[in-house]
Amino acid sequence: MRDILISLMVFGSLPFILRNPFYGVMVWTWLGLMNPHRLAWGFSLNFPFASIVFLTTVFAFLISREPKKIPISREIVVLLIFVLWMFVTTIASWVPQLAWEQWDKVWRIQLGVLLTLILVTNRERIHLMVWTICASLGFYGFKGGIWTIGTGGSNRVYGPEGTFIGGNNEIGLALIMIVPLLWYLILNTPTRWMRMGHYAVLACSVVAIVGTHSRGDLLGLLVMGFMFILKARRKFMPLLGAVIFIIVLPYIAPAEWFERMDTIKSYETDRSALGRIGAWKKSVEIASQSVTGGGYDVLRVVNGTDAHSIYFEVLGEHGFLGLILFLSLGILTWLKGRQVKNLCRGYPELSWARDLASMIQTSLAGYATAGAFLGLAYFDLVYVIVVVMVVLHRVVMTELGAVEAAANSVRPDPLSTPGGAVATRLTGSGL
Repeated sequence: MRDILISLMVFGSLPFILRNPFYGVMVWTWLGLMNPHRLAWGFSLNFPFASIVFLTTVFAFLISREPKKIPISREIVVLLIFVLWMFVTTIASWVPQLAWEQWDKVWRIQLGVLLTLILVTNRERIHLMVWTICASLGFYGFKGGIWTIGTGGSNRVYGPEGTFIGGNNEIGLALIMIVPLLWYLILNTPTRWMRMGHYAVLACSVVAIVGTHSRGDLLGLLVMGFMFILKARRKFMPLLGAVIFIIVLPYIAPAEWFERMDTIKSYETDRSALGRIGAWKKSVEIASQSVTGGGYDVLRVVNGTDAHSIYFEVLGEHGFLGLILFLSLGILTWLKGRQVKNLCRGYPELSWARDLASMIQTSLAGYATAGAFLGLAYFDLVYVIVVVMVVLHRVVMTELGAVEAAANSVRPDPLSTPGGAVATRLTGSGL
């Protein structure tokens, strides 16, 4: 039954995608993040739904009137160089068969990301993309939260098998990343019942993160929560939620959860932690031997395990240059968020953009922290979020340009009008 339902949903979306290729981006994002076909047991389990949707979207895009160029920014240039460098390191890989298998996944993801960059062109589409992200992963957050409460936290929360988020650590990281985006939706959803739904998914997602029993995710949750309170608009509800969470935590987490979290302080005697440190040392060793690193999955062969860290994963597989590009992409995206917030200051009608920029930064902080303890450097969501931030900046610039033009049409003197202030701001920002 699940196979039939998923097939009907995917194939039923194709006519709509042919009419508007942006719908294809939404369906591709849903398939890539939620992986609904991995919840079935029959023919749809390994059916190439994503490829069909992607090819349909490309065809619809080519015959549509959508702009046919890639918007260029510093972040996108760095991303393109990073993708090109990963191709080079794949050619020079120490384990070619495994490397080419992983490259086949990565380049498909990045093509979809670039198509997302081209087709997400305005506020409405940005909002729909965030909604799609939260709905796709929020499904597991809501289900995992209910599961954690119902079992008293005795059983761990996992994602769908055979996906980026199949493990308990991985699904926890994904949920950490969507919690801030859910808050953006709460602040910018006019319908009361939808806001209540977002609140429910957010609360259950936080409980589900606890239910993963992941120490790295706990650290990521704490850092994300701290950034959340710092950056969120209307701080009363987040603060109240944090207090409630601390009060109810002993009731949803069993004693063994607290014992496991307590081992963070004694990592020197923990086999799992020592295994991670050993993998990190091997990554440094590989990168020191080869400028291109060892290629995808090299640690699985030479060390018998993965890198257990987004940073050491990239370092071991793509060398120091790969790590520099990866870090630069995150830093530039964070700075882009700061630019967006500065541009929006003093414009109440752009509060939505300021909210989203702040919450994307918060999401990245959670990823940077929890990701330090698991290998999820090529996760679709990270690169989609980068694209959303870039598009957000572009949309804000366009809207401010419209404000400037309207102001100048009323008052020709640019130094004495709000439009002049906008022009000064745009020029002064070096943008």
